[in-house]
Amino acid sequence: METANASDEYYDYPDVDYNFSMVSVKQEPLHNGRDIARILSVVIYSLTCILGILGNGLVITVIAFKMKKSVNAIWFLNLAAADFLFNVFLPVNIAYTAMNYHWVFGAAMCKLNSFLLILNLYTSVLLLTIISIDRCVSVVFPVWAQNRRTPNLAWLVCIVIWAVGFLMSSPSLVFRDTVPHLGKVICFNNYSLSVSDRDLGVRRHKTVTIFRFLTGFAIPATIVTICYMIIVFKLKRNRLAKSKKPFKIIVAIIVTFFLCWSPYQVLNLLETQHHHISHVVFATGIPIATALATANSCMNPILYVFMGQDFKKFKVTVLSRVVNALSEDTTHSSFTQRSFWKVPSVTEKETSLL
Repeated sequence: METANASDEYYDYPDVDYNFSMVSVKQEPLHNGRDIARILSVVIYSLTCILGILGNGLVITVIAFKMKKSVNAIWFLNLAAADFLFNVFLPVNIAYTAMNYHWVFGAAMCKLNSFLLILNLYTSVLLLTIISIDRCVSVVFPVWAQNRRTPNLAWLVCIVIWAVGFLMSSPSLVFRDTVPHLGKVICFNNYSLSVSDRDLGVRRHKTVTIFRFLTGFAIPATIVTICYMIIVFKLKRNRLAKSKKPFKIIVAIIVTFFLCWSPYQVLNLLETQHHHISHVVFATGIPIATALATANSCMNPILYVFMGQDFKKFKVTVLSRVVNALSEDTTHSSFTQRSFWKVPSVTEKETSLL
């Protein structure tokens, strides 16, 4: 593939150089907007990688060895597993960005790196959507939930979510590619697969981007919003809530997810019309937006720690806070005294599953 033709392709992060073959990186000022965005991205990636591996590793360990495998624990375990898997491969992206977007890891790793980012998006958003539906059903139909809401069913749903996530992330394995450009090798989305049919590449790019925006952002956000509107209405009408802790934790996780991913989704959607928007928007915005999206993979354990117990109680350990946040039991007892095998009544179950 010739560089001149390649430069006409659509780009996404980290292909900020790809559409601008007429501009040499060496001729640009050292501290321009793109350099600042790149340096900031490296910092965010590095912090995300460290906090994500430690935090999600802690969550996985706690659920695996310290807790009963309740439905909530299964949801949180799979969320942590998706984030942990992505964090393990994040050093590859850190190196690529630090080397000014010079890809030295080969075409296969280029595909895998993008695949894992999108897989993390889909598994996380599908899990958060299912969690919202689960809580809505538990509040609206508490008796049914008490009888049918089982760990085995939760595991089956998680298997389906992972399978759907793999399927929806598969375009990265097809279209992601590497190409020499301005003395470097870049990892980019080659939607054309052939320089002879650019119109097909344009259509594929728009189709994949719009599909990801709808299925990975807009539709899940709508479902989650409806579920929590129903929950709030039900609880206010019946005054059932005894503890707001589980409700606040899940809402914080969901809000954080959509805040982290919304700039990435919006910029990628705008990218389909990149000829009508200044390239500076993408050159500086997409790297930062992608770094912010990846930062979501380390956020959940932090939320568990800060919201799992009254943070003013410094005597409460980090481990206890995490267990408290992940448990379906709403009582605030210490880690060693908590009973994870308590079976709540219908009313307790209805309120504790928020």
